[in-house]
Amino acid sequence: MIIERLYTYPIKSLRETSLPSARLTPTGFQYDRRFMLLKVIIKPDGGEEMRHMSVSKFPEMALFRTDIVFPDGCRDEDETNEGRILVTYSPPTDTTYMDSEKRIEVPLTPDVEESNLKEVQVTLHGSPTRAYVMGPEYNGWFSTCFGYRVILVYLGPHSRRVLGSFAPLKRSQKSIWNVNLELGLGLSSPRVLVEGTAVVMVLWLVLVYGYGYGSISIYFLVAAAMLRGFFLFQNSAPTNLKRGKEEREEAYITFADCAPYLIASMTSLHNVSARLQDKAMNMTKFRPNIVVSGAEAAFEEDFWTELTIHNQSQNREETRLLLTANCVRCTSINVDYTTGKMGKGEEGSVLKKLMKDRRVDTGARFSPVFGRYAFLPTLTGKGMEVSIGDGVVVSGRAEVRSVYDWPGMGNV
Repeated sequence: MIIERLYTYPIKSLRETSLPSARLTPTGFQYDRRFMLLKVIIKPDGGEEMRHMSVSKFPEMALFRTDIVFPDGCRDEDETNEGRILVTYSPPTDTTYMDSEKRIEVPLTPDVEESNLKEVQVTLHGSPTRAYVMGPEYNGWFSTCFGYRVILVYLGPHSRRVLGSFAPLKRSQKSIWNVNLELGLGLSSPRVLVEGTAVVMVLWLVLVYGYGYGSISIYFLVAAAMLRGFFLFQNSAPTNLKRGKEEREEAYITFADCAPYLIASMTSLHNVSARLQDKAMNMTKFRPNIVVSGAEAAFEEDFWTELTIHNQSQNREETRLLLTANCVRCTSINVDYTTGKMGKGEEGSVLKKLMKDRRVDTGARFSPVFGRYAFLPTLTGKGMEVSIGDGVVVSGRAEVRSVYDWPGMGNV
């Protein structure tokens, strides 16, 4: 397989920016989803509430295109660059806007201290963070385009925790019984099982014979056995597992929903397009970061756990991506990008068509699956640069599908 397309989304839920190449970082492509729009809601008591905007609930967001521009056309990966996000508003029929009024430039990396930007709390899918309000120039322009009050916020140096077991380390952790039985922990391992069995036997005796004389002693015995078994397990855990906990930091993300990267397959896209009678499906409606072509079968990515990317340049680097969870879909894939409204006919029925046979994740029974979330193996530093045309090999597969378990989103 090869990398067919690369996309970043500098402002969450606005249109994509297509890239010829991009540098991998633990939190995603360098400028991916560092900005987000919030709608200002006036509460009954007169107070204000800021609600995050997504294209599924605000389809008019699809009318905003984005591009990243650098001084003199030179792409600079340094965070101190003077790059800009060029946002273009394209209403379907409105002619009251002059061309100059339909565009605004947003600094790619605002100086929050120099600009004295106000800091606010933002919670997205149950994972909170801090962000900076960009100010009246940008808030006013977006509010005029939308026709209601919105604010633009910038993530800055902050980030959000990855919840559930989406992060690779959490996904790979096993229960105490699986660790003991599958990995074999040496001489102390049987002691864990023996003491665990003793706990179960004592609890059974308490249930059978009641809580008569000596029950307090029994409780102490149960507690001691449980603590003893716990500490033995901790001490007897495999060296590589303990080292992994010590060396790896917790996974973090930007304003992306659940993970730093979303992987999608062109073969699966063709399967979706074949379900539509009058037009091909637009891949960007699925909002992937990395699109691969050359997969043998549609939706085989459901079982991918690891991809190895081979850089085609002279240095011949390679890097891995760990695929940990399915991406479950909502009505955002039904949006008509030309009108900024929910699509009609075939375009507005994509989600329904996928419902027939793509509700394959037991953790999200009412949502179809398309694509896989991915992480870098290391959670610090920067990875290599990937480009369109780079080779991709499936270096890990699972026999069963993973189970969606993001606690803040539920069945999307």
